[in-house]
Amino acid sequence: MAEDSLDVDALIDDPATKIVVCCGSGGVGKTTTAAAIALRAAERGRQTVVLTIDPAKRLAQALGLRELGNHPKQVSIDGFEPEGELWAMMLDMRRTFDDMVRVHAGPERAEQLLANPFYQTISTSFSGTQEYMAMEKLGQLAATGDWDLIVVDTPPSRSALDFLDAPSRLSSALDGRMIRLLTGPAKAGGWGLRKVVSAGFSMFAKAVSTIIGGQLLTDASAFMQAFDSMFGGFRERARKTAELLRSGGTSFLVVAAPEPDALREASYFVERLSTESMPLAGLVANRTHPVLADLTATAALSAADKLDQGSENAPLAIAVLRLHADRVALDEREQRLLARFTKAHPEVPVISVPALPSDVHDVAGLRDIGDRLAGA
Repeated sequence: MAEDSLDVDALIDDPATKIVVCCGSGGVGKTTTAAAIALRAAERGRQTVVLTIDPAKRLAQALGLRELGNHPKQVSIDGFEPEGELWAMMLDMRRTFDDMVRVHAGPERAEQLLANPFYQTISTSFSGTQEYMAMEKLGQLAATGDWDLIVVDTPPSRSALDFLDAPSRLSSALDGRMIRLLTGPAKAGGWGLRKVVSAGFSMFAKAVSTIIGGQLLTDASAFMQAFDSMFGGFRERARKTAELLRSGGTSFLVVAAPEPDALREASYFVERLSTESMPLAGLVANRTHPVLADLTATAALSAADKLDQGSENAPLAIAVLRLHADRVALDEREQRLLARFTKAHPEVPVISVPALPSDVHDVAGLRDIGDRLAGA
């Protein structure tokens, strides 16, 4: 393994490593990477749980489970006998938000909040909610002490940075000026909306009522009355979650495909982690296409042309040679892109993971990915 190569086995074998966060833009293979790392860690003796955000059933099927829920399930199938243990779960955003409300609000107020139509909307629709709930669930798992390694697959956000921004964004949204204006009647001791309107707020309130409806204003007002008492706990939880991500036991793995947009997003994430002093383990360059033979593209095309013009035409050999030439060109392109990333971030260890010929659908496939992650 090269000196600047990411050593995944050293990372997961280190007992000081408590949390591994796989992050990156959407569609780069974070879910499979997280599952493969968790499986490899379990087989090497760690008590491991993987938290996935991917609603597709393929990961559950790969782990031999009918489905994944909001609480960890142990992976126990024929042929899988790890030295440690492997547990898996899939984030249920709404249930996680509901559980958090119950913890902070108390039984009676919690039921008021959970039944409120405005809450039912924001618990699934506010920007950053999924990312925040992933962090909330991470905090819950860490607090139990049941596992010595937690592997997190972050949400498929448009921007990978959304995961780090989620606590402050959601907290600011719920404490924002717009919501305070919308819920003014409740904060003013139960004044009716009409009384606030008559106090110089009419154009704003009428416009908002036209857009979102008067009933939603009423629901929002009731929600903020109930939510206000637990807001301090909500923000404290967000602060603790952010601290957990900065702790020495947490390591970030940035996952990227060897494509310009994905590597650009990876660069932004690396810079952000550095700015906020968050521990970065390295970059996983996923689904690369290394060449399988020491033959240049020019030589392959030349040989194909000679065969094509010869008396004994060999169509299969010609096709293979031209396919190899295309593969060489693809590999050279990917190497240039990765070299550009490495030049910009020479301190970041990198491991390239060659693409599999087919999708992962079982433990053997995840084990294969794990081997490739370890440079085997």
